[in-house]
Amino acid sequence: MGFSAELQKRPGMAILELEGDLDSTTAPVFREKVEEAAELDPAQLVIDLTNLDYLSSAGLRVLVFARQKMAESVALVLVGAGERVAETIRLTGFDQSVSFSQTIPG
Repeated sequence: MGFSAELQKRPGMAILELEGDLDSTTAPVFREKVEEAAELDPAQLVIDLTNLDYLSSAGLRVLVFARQKMAESVALVLVGAGERVAETIRLTGFDQSVSFSQTIPG
């Protein structure tokens, strides 16, 4: 399956919508979008994982990069993580650095 990462801006919020498989070949695309999102200086970085089917260790590294790239005051919210994706995040302990939500914060 392919991969796409779309960036949207809302007041105080950058939203990255991910779709497909996030692995070593697609992680650079995600990283580029994280860098674009950081330039928007959001109060919240929302990463919509609703349509993400697979998250490899390379993809997880970019999630960690996203946490590091944003200021400490920026909330990192993961939305709609499926069980497989959420389990990958929990196994590494990265769930302690983010918030999970079923919907995009309003």
